[in-house]
Amino acid sequence: MFNIKKIISCILLFVMRSIRPVQKVIDAFEALPGVGPKTAARLAYYLLNVPQDRLSKFGQALENLKKDTKLCKLCFNVGEEDFCPVCQDEGRSKSQVCVVENSLDLLAFERSEAIKGVYHVLGGVISPLAGIGPNDLRIPQLLARVKTGEIKELILATNPNMEGEATAMYIAEKIKEMGFAKDIVITRIGRGLPTGADVEYADGQTLLRAMESRREL
Repeated sequence: MFNIKKIISCILLFVMRSIRPVQKVIDAFEALPGVGPKTAARLAYYLLNVPQDRLSKFGQALENLKKDTKLCKLCFNVGEEDFCPVCQDEGRSKSQVCVVENSLDLLAFERSEAIKGVYHVLGGVISPLAGIGPNDLRIPQLLARVKTGEIKELILATNPNMEGEATAMYIAEKIKEMGFAKDIVITRIGRGLPTGADVEYADGQTLLRAMESRREL
């Protein structure tokens, strides 16, 4: 039996794709991570119905996105000046550095208000399969910051997956090789059950991490 809704959806998608200006916008949206053909088409047609002045402002904002932003010279966060707002904040402890994979992770920690220090954005993780090594990231710049002697605690906040763990271990080992292990407290973010989760539905690895990260009450 034919799925009428699916057939109609395919026909509409074909018609939408047959209009060249719209197709260009659809292709642009489809190139974004996590955006499929249907979502891209919906976004394109939504913009088609937006008033021209709003659309012009949207286009101008996209055009100026890279022009109006800079990478912080110290932590490589995204900002508008040579140094990002976090690094410029005199109230932040420069001795505590939280190492994250990207600026989105930094924003997540800032929303939590958990970090009272500053950051270092690596720009990714070590991934041999993807051809990404330590020197392709901002690990040398982090080690240069360690050499200044200003850092007293380094929080390794890469994601708790294979690449994130490997990156954290690599950084910790390099600091030990440099002879700074006694001068710096190197910590790793806790892992385990998220707030609101049920133990019965957790996988074995998650429960293991939760037990390893347990603390005294």
